[in-house]
Amino acid sequence: MWTKATQKLIRSLDTRKGRRKERLFVAEGPKLVGELMGHFSCVHIVATEEWRIAGGVAPAGVVCDWVTADELQRVSLQPSPQQVLAVFRIPDDEEPQADMFGRQLVIALDGVQDPGNLGTIVRLADWFGVQDIWCSVGTADIWSPKAVQATMGGLARVRVHYINLVQQLESLPEDVPVYGTSLQGENLWQSSLQPYGIIVMGNEGNGVSAAVNALCRQRLLIPNYPPERETTESLNVAMATGIVLAEFRRQQSLQ
Repeated sequence: MWTKATQKLIRSLDTRKGRRKERLFVAEGPKLVGELMGHFSCVHIVATEEWRIAGGVAPAGVVCDWVTADELQRVSLQPSPQQVLAVFRIPDDEEPQADMFGRQLVIALDGVQDPGNLGTIVRLADWFGVQDIWCSVGTADIWSPKAVQATMGGLARVRVHYINLVQQLESLPEDVPVYGTSLQGENLWQSSLQPYGIIVMGNEGNGVSAAVNALCRQRLLIPNYPPERETTESLNVAMATGIVLAEFRRQQSLQ
């Protein structure tokens, strides 16, 4: 039922405090909502008649409010609402599984602050077949509306864990590669990379923290081109993640 209480609840999910209290998050748009529907528990849908005409169907047992475009605009957490808004339950965080070590790549994010960057990294992880992302406690909230939208549905297949990153890296077996991105690292194109291990990406402004950097066993640099040319100081963290993942998968395809 389209009530003021429902509207207030949805708007509260724009804040981390509200999401933590309710254990709910919001996704908007037909494609994203459709991607997440089979992977997260949906508790409420707010949609226009346009969504229903286009084939949108609320799952059995899920409350659905049919509203006008103007009414959707008033509760939407996005600049441009897209026919449907869905409220999903935030799943309980799962501890990283020890048996993943030695079998797959994991991305570790050390203090990434921008939710758009975080969401884009989830999208990249999905594209390059990375199933788990470890986030330090200071990393942005993946359940924020901006981050969820930026994943473009990647959240359906990528697990995001918030952990004590230093302790997690310290607990790794000695033979697990830990790759850190650094301006003092070795040339990425000339490095021998394993098809498994941990890839650490740092904060947008400060890079990888000193405590985490000390635990990296191999440091990688994405070189500018040509080397002698003056360029921008650094790459966006999401862009850098995509480049690094592409090189890991390229080398793996040649093995």
